[in-house]
Amino acid sequence: QVQLVESGGGLVQPGGSLRLSCAASGITISTYAMGWYRQAPGKLRELVAAITSGGTPTYIDSAKDRFTISRDNAKNTVYLQMNSLKPEDTAVYYCNRRVGALRWGQGTQVTVSS
Repeated sequence: QVQLVESGGGLVQPGGSLRLSCAASGITISTYAMGWYRQAPGKLRELVAAITSGGTPTYIDSAKDRFTISRDNAKNTVYLQMNSLKPEDTAVYYCNRRVGALRWGQGTQVTVSS
């Protein structure tokens, strides 16, 4: 059974950092482009960052220079390092395959607040 499990979220003050992890099981993700998505209350889910199978990252403008997406194919895991967090980054964060979405995991809550 394919499963994506996100972790690493929490409550952090503005300017703080978090590192999110997405562990995949039941599927080998090394050959797929993967993405980190987020959904804030009352808003649609949006793609925040993506990484190709070869490791090339892309970001939405608001995440550039603050977020870093990476992958460890040996661990079947994708990461999102988030620095200089802002209140507007508050959302539930999910990972998924970029093409042919898998069943969505439970996500991990990120709350940026003083």
